[in-house]
Amino acid sequence: MDSVVDDGVEAGGGVNKRFRALKPAAVMLVPPSLDEWLPQNHLSRFIADIAETQLDLQKFYASYAKSKGQSPHDPRLMVRVMLYEY
Repeated sequence: MDSVVDDGVEAGGGVNKRFRALKPAAVMLVPPSLDEWLPQNHLSRFIADIAETQLDLQKFYASYAKSKGQSPHDPRLMVRVMLYEY
């Protein structure tokens, strides 16, 4: 599996496809930081860890073979959201 670089460079997702940067520690207006807002044992932290270390997202990256439109969100983020909402 190709490596994913958080500055938005390709992650095995096709020809020159760039994803929006995944910045889970980004400062937001409210809450100030997700690290400060979520307790250490929160379900979303568990899901983020699973999506990062246990899931093979290669097919998601491969589906972005053509570069068109705006940069999509990183599949790791989208999988996290889908699993958490489920």
